[in-house]
Amino acid sequence: MYPKDAAQIVMQADIFPGAVVVEAGVGSGALSLALLRAIGPEGRLVSFERREEFADVARANVETFFGAVPDTWSITVGDLAERLPEVFEAGSVDRVVLDMLAPWECMDAVADALTPGGVVICYVATATQLSRTAEYLRGMGVFTDPDASETMVRGWHVEGLAVRPDHRMVAHTGFLLTARRLAPGSVRPETQRRASKSSYGDEDVEQWTPGAVGDREITDKNLRKRVREAERAAEAVRRAGGREDEDEAGQ
Repeated sequence: MYPKDAAQIVMQADIFPGAVVVEAGVGSGALSLALLRAIGPEGRLVSFERREEFADVARANVETFFGAVPDTWSITVGDLAERLPEVFEAGSVDRVVLDMLAPWECMDAVADALTPGGVVICYVATATQLSRTAEYLRGMGVFTDPDASETMVRGWHVEGLAVRPDHRMVAHTGFLLTARRLAPGSVRPETQRRASKSSYGDEDVEQWTPGAVGDREITDKNLRKRVREAERAAEAVRRAGGREDEDEAGQ
């Protein structure tokens, strides 16, 4: 998750101090850091992750960054669609942030968990994922019309009179799709659009495999290496904190 996308998520989803936020999946924990700082000491962030290894990496990275695992954060291992109703009562979540291959698969559970007026924001990599997620949200009839965007950052070279755009830029990384949960009984305002000539059905399923959308497969060996690196970094922080406590006690 690039900083430009994390910043947009915090603003577009209106992550506020004290908010109850759900995040899935957790990945390396990069977005979790931004969300934890945004919700403050009174908020609550629950991150859902299917793989225990990724949860370990995220937990170690967050501990390294903050010096300890924040009391406002917890990780639930499992599928969001199955575990979300077990963790939260209906209508008790303020914001949901989805960074996953197929957000539409868990959108029914998300709609039940969100409070009226709550926001769901999806981070997807491809235009086909963006289209399918948007159409699913519209078809549910319980969200406002989704808004889609992407953020590109172009740096500038500024040295004396040599002022020009950088040759390279952080261009497309992903799309953001945002929608707000309607209150029960509310009717979404109609928007005028051309009728679509195609629709998504079960026959599309093969088009959404990780390989088909360019998702890189991480080997178990590589993942174990990442876990060890993240845990070593967290251990270094804990040891440094212990030495500081000893120094203070000696003084």
